[in-house]
Amino acid sequence: MLEKLRQLVAQTNLQLSDSQLQQCIDYVRLLHKWNSAYNLTSVRDPAEMLVKHVMDSLVIAPYLQGEHFIDVGTGPGLPGVLLAIYHPEKSFTLLDSLGKRIRFLNQVKIQLGLSNIQPLQSRVEQHHPEKLYDGVISRAFASASDMLHWCRHLPAANGNFYAMKGAAVQEEIAALPDFVKVSAVIPLQVPELDASRHLVILTST
Repeated sequence: MLEKLRQLVAQTNLQLSDSQLQQCIDYVRLLHKWNSAYNLTSVRDPAEMLVKHVMDSLVIAPYLQGEHFIDVGTGPGLPGVLLAIYHPEKSFTLLDSLGKRIRFLNQVKIQLGLSNIQPLQSRVEQHHPEKLYDGVISRAFASASDMLHWCRHLPAANGNFYAMKGAAVQEEIAALPDFVKVSAVIPLQVPELDASRHLVILTST
């Protein structure tokens, strides 16, 4: 698996050390182990997880601006855990409302030695942090408009929303509320993933 991940990363501009690659593999092994009991992801095959979870999360890492992020609706830590591995100097709050996912993420934090993640069980609308975030990241929200509706209170004044999207990105942009503007729409290339991916970066107006 390590060699496979190394080959995937080599097809991108991402730079990961051997220890970071190993952390990614350890995460996949842990996710695979817990998945049978906790049903954390519909992807069952660890080799498939390397593409659909690890690489699909890592491709946005170069675009994050700031130090302090929240991954809303993180599920089993996607993309937050992988981004925290890539950016050990940045901090990531991993927010999810389901206890089983947070229990898993606490285990990930211990076993991978990720001191820069903070798993948090809460509904997003009930989370009122003392310090607002440089970036609000979402991968699994139904729509960008829903994300903005629920997360509007989370970014700092100069913070960004990072919405990870598939193919129908223009339709979603057309439906955005007026309190945000589109800073960038970045097409993403995920090695060996036969699907369209975009990162939409939004700022408050």
